[in-house]
Amino acid sequence: IWRINMAKKTFKGRPLIPGNLDGKALASKGPFNTTGSYLENMFAGNTDTAPCTDPNNKSLFGKDLNGAIICLPTTVGSSLGGAALMGVGSLGVGPKAMLYSEHADSVSLAGLLMDDVWNERRVITIDLLGDEFMNTVKNGDRIKISEDGTVEVG
Repeated sequence: IWRINMAKKTFKGRPLIPGNLDGKALASKGPFNTTGSYLENMFAGNTDTAPCTDPNNKSLFGKDLNGAIICLPTTVGSSLGGAALMGVGSLGVGPKAMLYSEHADSVSLAGLLMDDVWNERRVITIDLLGDEFMNTVKNGDRIKISEDGTVEVG
């Protein structure tokens, strides 16, 4: 019997909205367009799933973002990005966590912080996890997040 040693890798980032969570990764090697990714939910009122509607994001297009741990370099898009994240949270199909290898952008982070403070919907948010994090994490990988900003992949 052959066994592959799947070593776990640990990364330390900056916890912007801390928390503890275990789950599976959805990873995008390119920037994540918050508005473009949630168009169907925001404008069609879909509340069962959250399929990624950004055709430019080959890693996530069509995948269900509902309850996901989204691993990404950064977010891009318009000033509607923060509102998009709050909106899908209010529909019950928002992400559970957003893990950034780079700095979290201020527009998306503002939406996540407002949703946490005003609506008590916490989306664990950690940034500055580094390039090695993005080179390591893949769709479906097991992720363990700790309140201090530690993220374990594997």
